[in-house]
Amino acid sequence: MKKGKIVVIAIVLLAALVFNVHAAGGKDKGNTIMIGAALALTGDNSAWGLSERNALEMEVKKINAAGGVLGRQIRLVSYDTRADVAEAVNVVQRLIDEGASAIIGPAQSGTSIAVTAVTEPNNVPFIATTATNPRVTIDDRTGQVRKTAFRSCFIDPFQGTVAAQFVYRDLGKRSAAIVYDVGSDYSTWLNNYFAEEFVKFGGRVLAQEAFRTGELDFRAILGKIRPSNPEVLFIPTQQKEASLIISQAADLGFTCTYIGGDGWATPDLITLGGSAVEGSYLVNIASNEDPDIQGFIREYRDAFGELPVMPNPVMAIDALYAIIDCIKRTNSTEPAKIMVALEQVKNLPVLSGLLTIDPATHNPLNKPAYIEKIENGQFVLYKKFVTE
Repeated sequence: MKKGKIVVIAIVLLAALVFNVHAAGGKDKGNTIMIGAALALTGDNSAWGLSERNALEMEVKKINAAGGVLGRQIRLVSYDTRADVAEAVNVVQRLIDEGASAIIGPAQSGTSIAVTAVTEPNNVPFIATTATNPRVTIDDRTGQVRKTAFRSCFIDPFQGTVAAQFVYRDLGKRSAAIVYDVGSDYSTWLNNYFAEEFVKFGGRVLAQEAFRTGELDFRAILGKIRPSNPEVLFIPTQQKEASLIISQAADLGFTCTYIGGDGWATPDLITLGGSAVEGSYLVNIASNEDPDIQGFIREYRDAFGELPVMPNPVMAIDALYAIIDCIKRTNSTEPAKIMVALEQVKNLPVLSGLLTIDPATHNPLNKPAYIEKIENGQFVLYKKFVTE
């Protein structure tokens, strides 16, 4: 056979192979089970996303070394959402096309809501890790649960209640002001929940001032708040904005207590805020000082030379355990069967404790909150908090 004919035949065979792989959607056909991870690996949320990926890879390595699941190895495939809505949708569609049995993430509320546009028609479940907005799992237009959307964290109404109750009962503060990001679902709704609950407890909300995502100078809105002299400034934003707001408030002579949510929980808050953030409090979903997860903390630190960036790694591993439990119980890697089985997760031992998923809301039940205080440049566990 002539060399030219051999080359032509090889090209044809290669083209056929590529077509067949594409037509099959890249789905696992033998010894592996693909679990997808939609993570923010670059951008302002990357500290959490990279820590999630580290934790998941560490855990999957252990599971595979112990024999895998159903006699097959787990294949974790992670793609970068950049915490961007459009990119998250693209990433999740890609994971679905490549044959993911289920997807861990996203971590943000807006991106998690958006990806249901592709998970629902494909019947592929995802477990959001730290997306706390109720609309992630409940469609506010219909009031119905989103069939493919689950989460491993508590939700903003609970977080807002915890923050309000802690401020009123534990700190004994009776007046508060709020600075929030009107361009963020997380920030806007957490502002609403805190204000509502704080008033219910008997407190006074003296001001609610909004800014738009990307703003860096908050002196004007802080100047409006300053004359009311609030005892507490609640800042339900991400770490970058929070550090700037607190630093600028200190420059303007604020002497109040600062408190935020899980969006603060990265060392960047302390690096950027410096001494201004000392003594501040935050409500977190998990804590590096939780005595129940110290084995994981040691493993992570030994593997990566640093502490995990909470709370995302713990919530990601909880999601991984839930998916594996469903695969085992159904003896199947079919996304639709896993989706049904997720509604039946009950008292499952996971990293954060016992996981039970409410089939009516797809939210976990009885999740505690962790109040952390910034002391000497560290996040220190102040108390494990259960609302009254």
